[in-house]
Amino acid sequence: MPGGYGVRDDVDIDLGALVRAIWRRRRQVLLATVASAGLAFGIASLIAPTYRSETRLLIEEREPAFTASAGASREPAIDELGVVSQVQLLKSVDLIKQVARDMKLHELPEFDPTAKPSAMSDILVAFGLKKNPLDLPPEERVLKEFQEKLIVYQVEKSRVIAIAFTSKDPLLAAAIPNEMAKVYLSLQSGAKLDTNSEATRWLEPEIANLREKVREAERKVAEYRSSNDLLPTGENATFAVRQLNDISAELTRVRTEKASAEARAESVRAVLKSGGATDTLSEVVGSQMIQRLKESEVQIQGQISDLSTSLLDQHPRLKALRSQLASLRAQIKSETAKILASLENEAEVARLREQQLVQQLQILKASSARAGEDEVDLRALEREATAQRQLLETYLARYREATSRTGANSTPADARVISAAVPPTERQFPKVVPITIVGGLSGFLLSAAAVLLAELFSGRALRPVAPVFPDPNGDAAPEERLEPAVQARPDVVMARRTLATAAIAAQAEMEEREPLFVEPLVDAFAAPLLNDEPPIDEPQDMEEVEENFTVSAVARHLIEDDVSLAIVLSPSGDPGSSATVALARAIADTGRRTVLVDLTGSACPTRLMTATKRLAGITDLLAGDAGLSDIIHGDEASAAHVVARGNANIAPAMRGFDRLAMIVAALSDAYETVLVECGAAEVEGIRRLAPAGDAEIILSIPGASEDQIVELIGAFGAAGYDEIMLMTGGAEMSAGRRAA
Repeated sequence: MPGGYGVRDDVDIDLGALVRAIWRRRRQVLLATVASAGLAFGIASLIAPTYRSETRLLIEEREPAFTASAGASREPAIDELGVVSQVQLLKSVDLIKQVARDMKLHELPEFDPTAKPSAMSDILVAFGLKKNPLDLPPEERVLKEFQEKLIVYQVEKSRVIAIAFTSKDPLLAAAIPNEMAKVYLSLQSGAKLDTNSEATRWLEPEIANLREKVREAERKVAEYRSSNDLLPTGENATFAVRQLNDISAELTRVRTEKASAEARAESVRAVLKSGGATDTLSEVVGSQMIQRLKESEVQIQGQISDLSTSLLDQHPRLKALRSQLASLRAQIKSETAKILASLENEAEVARLREQQLVQQLQILKASSARAGEDEVDLRALEREATAQRQLLETYLARYREATSRTGANSTPADARVISAAVPPTERQFPKVVPITIVGGLSGFLLSAAAVLLAELFSGRALRPVAPVFPDPNGDAAPEERLEPAVQARPDVVMARRTLATAAIAAQAEMEEREPLFVEPLVDAFAAPLLNDEPPIDEPQDMEEVEENFTVSAVARHLIEDDVSLAIVLSPSGDPGSSATVALARAIADTGRRTVLVDLTGSACPTRLMTATKRLAGITDLLAGDAGLSDIIHGDEASAAHVVARGNANIAPAMRGFDRLAMIVAALSDAYETVLVECGAAEVEGIRRLAPAGDAEIILSIPGASEDQIVELIGAFGAAGYDEIMLMTGGAEMSAGRRAA
């Protein structure tokens, strides 16, 4: 192969050579493109244009309000299958034939092109290579051509059906879909009218027959009720059942009165038998006779007491009074006995009444049992009458509904036109401009492909691949090619990086600025040395360096990388914490939900954002004195939130330090950005809070010395933290960039 390579040589495709080859033959490619575009334009211009118009129908239930029955159950809404069925109805042969007859489409040459066959067609028919199209009747030929130009489809996820028709005449393309919709609505309305008429004719004799059946069933119920003495008394109960309930209630009342009378008589009897005082008995105390005797007894006892002071016991006056007192007590006892007899008589009367009621109850139970057996047959007759009555009412409702719909224009089709077809102004096919563009693009691709294949087969687009030298300690990877100029020992790289760092710090001191640990600038100084390139002539301006470490730059980085958790260390104390507050406010001003967790000893962020330090905070939560919702407060100067430091003793709070990681994780679920200000914390504490890779580490370095920064970065590197961000405050308190 000329210009090629041997089979054993490793070659690769040279993309640059391919592009240059196409550029060298740009004239041929351009000519092929223009020729293809011109050819496509000519062919598209010669094709007779066709136009397409569309009518849309909405399938829905339609029923006039004046024909709707109040008690009639509505039919379910038209579902997906119902819409698909209507699509098939619009494609039906009967509907198409009716439209063709109404519009006299058989008279148009467009719908019967085979009526005037060409000479080639006649030759094919003569040799039997083609079936003679004239053998088919004209109606069939029109139907076939009509179906090829018709498209009926359901609009996706809707009950809308589109009727699209393509024709060489734009007026005909719009008229046919509208005529199809008109015929379809007429057929649907006529079908519903026929259905209502048939229903009316069928229901009339059925309703007359049901009326007789209902009348006969209700007559049987009334006769059976009267013949078996099953008179209704309300609440679905018969007279026998009602009487049984009344006797049962009366028996219960009599038994209660009997028990009460016996109990009272027994209490009086017991007092008399024991000789106790009858004054404690309510029956005795309530007697008027005993009350009068008791009053007389009290008076006589009073007289005896008065006379006993002046007369002897054997005085006739005292003896007379004592004799009266004994007589009164005998009368009281006699009256008490009468009360007892009265109570016993009352109890006896109650017993006799109970016996009578029990006898009546037994008689009524037998009557009720017989009535229950008769009610079984009665309920069967009532069920039959109720079923016949319900069926009659249903038929009557359907009959009234069908009758109301048989009038003219009272049965609209379950569809309506929502978009009528209009004569199109743009051709549907061919699209001259798109066809021309596609033709030109095809010519360009084909000519370019021809050039590429020619270059590949000639070998001019192939280049050799450099060999791979194996690693003495193992197999070499394909990407590890021999590039000795880039390889350098690790100790040399570290030395150059240290040199670059020292140079930047010295320049910062000369310009009376705070020394910065700028890791990206270290890479910028060290990279030329690693690649054996000349060093940078002029160092970067330190003002531009500091602008890359501003609060706004750090905020922009956290937002662009969608950082949800960032741990901030401030080795200088409150100056660094103030920059962190500015960072939280800058992020919150962009609309992100931001919260700052104050873990400093001085509570500087809490004081700056809430104007006080006496708020429930993280220490109270760790000590169990507050809930998570109690320690979140709003910033007075922005939309950011702050988790205050708290007022609890730090010793018991630190016992729950292991729960701090879970608290921060919960805040990360609720906020888009969580900033944890740790002040001048140790690296070990940061690792317990967020292991390497779980959060961004930010050093807020306003007021910090170079030694502090270098020491912190070294400690973080030893702990496994590969990426650290630096942030300077400055006058604007704006933000920083990444130091890797």
